[in-house]
Amino acid sequence: MDYEALLKEKKIKVTLGRVVILEIIDKYSEAISADNIYEQCRDKGHNVDLSTVYRSLDLFERKGIIEKFNLGDGKCNYKIKGHKHKHVIECSLCHKEVEIECPMLPVEELIKNKTGFVLIEHELKMKALCQECVNRCEKNKKNKV
Repeated sequence: MDYEALLKEKKIKVTLGRVVILEIIDKYSEAISADNIYEQCRDKGHNVDLSTVYRSLDLFERKGIIEKFNLGDGKCNYKIKGHKHKHVIECSLCHKEVEIECPMLPVEELIKNKTGFVLIEHELKMKALCQECVNRCEKNKKNKV
């Protein structure tokens, strides 16, 4: 991945520290903590402050480059955004469908952090009503009273 081009495309000033941070995050298949990123910067001989790591991570998240997973207890992990699978929610009454991003990614990170288990597959079953059908049901209930 061309990190400099990515930063320029997102209108972020290119610095060595930011490039190194992106390289470190991108080389992991799993999400990584800010402390781990900081340690690896130091191990590679880059003089990057922990505050710089956090500021860069916040900026990358705002610009849509990385995804932040809140693990609780003030801990977060970070991962480069990639192509993720989607889920389709279908209204149980009118069968209108809406595609959403997988809501399981933060749950997967939480499970990994708390238990050490890495999910390799999941099934997600949801039942839903669209807003129009909810309004219609509420209106019908009021008319029956």
